[in-house]
Amino acid sequence: MKTSTLPITRRDFAKTTLLASAAVMLSGAATFAQSRRRIRTGVIGCGSVSHSYLPVLTECPFVEVVSLCDIRPERAQQQAQRFKVAHHYPHIDRMLAGESFEFLVNLTDMQEHERLNRQALAAGKHVWSEKPIANSLRAGQELLRVARQKRLRLWGAPITVQSPQFAFMARTLAQGALGRVAAAHADYGHEGPNWSSFFYETGGGSMPDLMVYNLTSLTGLLGPAKHVTAMLSIVTPERDITEKGSIKVTEEDNAMVLLDHGNGVISHVQSGFNYFNPHGHDGRGEQRHTITIVGSRGFMGMVGYDWAPLGVDLATHEQPQLKRHATDAKGYVWQQGAALAAECLATGRELLTTPEHALHVLEIMTAARKSQTTGKRIKLASMFRWPVVS
Repeated sequence: MKTSTLPITRRDFAKTTLLASAAVMLSGAATFAQSRRRIRTGVIGCGSVSHSYLPVLTECPFVEVVSLCDIRPERAQQQAQRFKVAHHYPHIDRMLAGESFEFLVNLTDMQEHERLNRQALAAGKHVWSEKPIANSLRAGQELLRVARQKRLRLWGAPITVQSPQFAFMARTLAQGALGRVAAAHADYGHEGPNWSSFFYETGGGSMPDLMVYNLTSLTGLLGPAKHVTAMLSIVTPERDITEKGSIKVTEEDNAMVLLDHGNGVISHVQSGFNYFNPHGHDGRGEQRHTITIVGSRGFMGMVGYDWAPLGVDLATHEQPQLKRHATDAKGYVWQQGAALAAECLATGRELLTTPEHALHVLEIMTAARKSQTTGKRIKLASMFRWPVVS
């Protein structure tokens, strides 16, 4: 599980956005009053990401956080005291056998998600998982099959398709404002975390930690990918990790992935743990376009990272000067996914984020690794509901 001794990429950013997120949750008060239902929730993983999730969850009118769990018991105890959660446990077995709850929020190391998600579903719990849901497409599909068999819900981060900036871009594409869409590019990177080694170990890498955001956004905008071609590399073979010292890097810290969406549409995504950013580790204040889409009659660029977008610039034949749109976040923050899922459980209001989309992105990442190994273009099999429109 992730340690909380050092700040993380998005945690500092979250401090300035949690109030906005809480406002969005409170805007659902009328719906809540009708349902009069709060989802009893357990959170596993009380490291760095929990500092961003727990404030949103504990302010959400659809959530009652009843238990916390961490393999480092002191972290679960500290978060339980901070957020006034009555029960905390050192192991998932004791958590599942302890205070009753119906919804598990999984914030552990990415290598542990599949195992813990499987155990939670087997115990009859709905699951929200930080990315990725599983370590392979087949395993993820099996988790979804089990969930459906048991009439449970399974969701996975990220929720970039829920942002108003994504919605504006999706509507613009649907209206044909860019003409015939040809190509897109996205990137996300920083100099790499040093608070845990799991980012660089088997099952880690810059793709499931960073590229997953851009892959979710671009496939959400352009449709499921049909083929993948990729080049991956390790730029920094050793890393200094807090509490461990020097470790060997086994997973890619530099990735270039080419996607064929069909109908002539091609996109390219790059990510890495060797990207200097003048705005710092979290990219706060980033003003450049991190996602761009170009067509025969227009150009569109997302300003800032897609997990914290600041707006969308658009230029077309009819209006050739770039004009900024969708500058209001409307309460969107990246860490509100589990709270939105709880609202879905309480009220039936569905999310744009779906497990099928998360599994498609997972397949892209595993296909990218296969492409690097074989030097071949890899055909994909998974699909999801598209277009993604609100």
